[in-house]
Amino acid sequence: MRAILDVVLLVLDLYKWVVIAGVVLSWLLAFNVVNYSNNLVRSVWQAVNALTEPLLAPIRRFMPNLGGLDISPVILLLGVFFVQSVIARYIYPNVF
Repeated sequence: MRAILDVVLLVLDLYKWVVIAGVVLSWLLAFNVVNYSNNLVRSVWQAVNALTEPLLAPIRRFMPNLGGLDISPVILLLGVFFVQSVIARYIYPNVF
């Protein structure tokens, strides 16, 4: 059972990096540092969006409109940190 929890914690840790990569890539695209017409950039952007949008879209629906500021990735990262903390502090020590 601990092996399964270790895998879940590892997947959550990798997902944090995917969300951070999505935020950085969106900034790079917004400030025209990288170009969306580049095939590599487009494929990375589509992969990151495919991984993050299913969880970011519901958060964006409940967030108030803050103009051009999107803090839904911060809310998502806080949720991932919370889940990791709950698993590490309460579930993991109680598994034999």
